[in-house]
Amino acid sequence: MSIFDLPAKTIFQNPGKEGKVSHRLEDLKKGLKDFFFGATAFEIQQTVRQEKLARLDLILLFSFGDILGVPVFHSYYSLRLLPYFYPALHSWKKRMLKEKDLTEISSL
Repeated sequence: MSIFDLPAKTIFQNPGKEGKVSHRLEDLKKGLKDFFFGATAFEIQQTVRQEKLARLDLILLFSFGDILGVPVFHSYYSLRLLPYFYPALHSWKKRMLKEKDLTEISSL
């Protein structure tokens, strides 16, 4: 791509006051959007993420509990699920075996 392929408007564009004002308006718009998201939906999003992780932990525990020493009946179906859950097994094992303090457990 050469300079001759670009339209004349982009070659001779002068970033003046219009560019600064539009950039500030974009920043203000983004800041307001982030503020209202944090004020209204951030806590809901965090709760949904925690619930999703907790349900994934339960599924992995019931399917592959033998990895942690939990005697769970192994079935043909859990072996069929192994390729789908394999990327998450390492982090799941770390989360399950991590020592937790009483202040970290929110379900008490």
